[in-house]
Amino acid sequence: MKASFINEFGGPETLQFGDRLDPVAGPGEIVVDIHAASVNGADWKVRSGRSGPVSGFPYILGRDFSGIVSGLGEGVEDFTIGDAVFAVCGVGQEGAYAQKIAIDASIVAKKPQSLSHVEAASLALAGLTALVSIEDTLRLQAGETILIQGGAGGVAAFAIELAKHIGARVITTASAANHDYLRRLGADQIIDYNAQDFTQAVSRCDAVFDTVGGDVAARSFGVLKPGGRAAFIASGGVAPASPRGDVQSLRPKVGRSRAHLARIAELIEAGAVHTPEITTWKLSEAAAAHRISEARHLRGKLVFTVR
Repeated sequence: MKASFINEFGGPETLQFGDRLDPVAGPGEIVVDIHAASVNGADWKVRSGRSGPVSGFPYILGRDFSGIVSGLGEGVEDFTIGDAVFAVCGVGQEGAYAQKIAIDASIVAKKPQSLSHVEAASLALAGLTALVSIEDTLRLQAGETILIQGGAGGVAAFAIELAKHIGARVITTASAANHDYLRRLGADQIIDYNAQDFTQAVSRCDAVFDTVGGDVAARSFGVLKPGGRAAFIASGGVAPASPRGDVQSLRPKVGRSRAHLARIAELIEAGAVHTPEITTWKLSEAAAAHRISEARHLRGKLVFTVR
């Protein structure tokens, strides 16, 4: 099979495109012929070595994908050859930047018929992260106010629509070029972070969902009302320490489950959330796609067309 992989940690130029061995389904696994795989911020962090050691080189990146079942391991009874599916690799597993992948069947879901493979891949990890953060971690309720930092990104865009579906008031931050896009998603208030300090524009929020990290994360505590809570996905594996004793600092535990993917499909089919703006690249152009992803100014999602 063809794949994009690294033989060492480094910049985007370390990504190579070439032949790797086809995977084989073990017990409880399926092999999926990947049609599309998305690019996530975690990918270039792994590529650069910022996320720690990997299992060995050559190493294939990529965490979420959509494709067609082409092989069944022993004991798999809930899929058949030819099923269209989408999934996020198990925690600690990668390998979606490839034409094939072997994966635990229990964390794979049927692809909604209304979505193309590119659209399904764009929603898998982004939707899973947003769901776990908004519904499971922050437990956002109707009538509450939430500040979502970095609204134009794939995770944040899904979170905006999900929060509106729940019935919350949504405030978000973005450059001026993205304001019309975020209004279409349903944001009630949009702050241009280049022109205004969000801590001066917002106060007494019930919740914050930060997808930016760094100084933005640190200052987000200041906009919460007493008893508020904040969830962080761009500050490492542990939530930053809260400088306030009257608010919660939370790190969503983004596990893998078919139930969460089915929830994404349910929300899509109900029209509650929509696919983000998508920019596609060929898998052989992974280095160029990583340069765009790493710049962190992309609207929506980058997705590789694999087949």
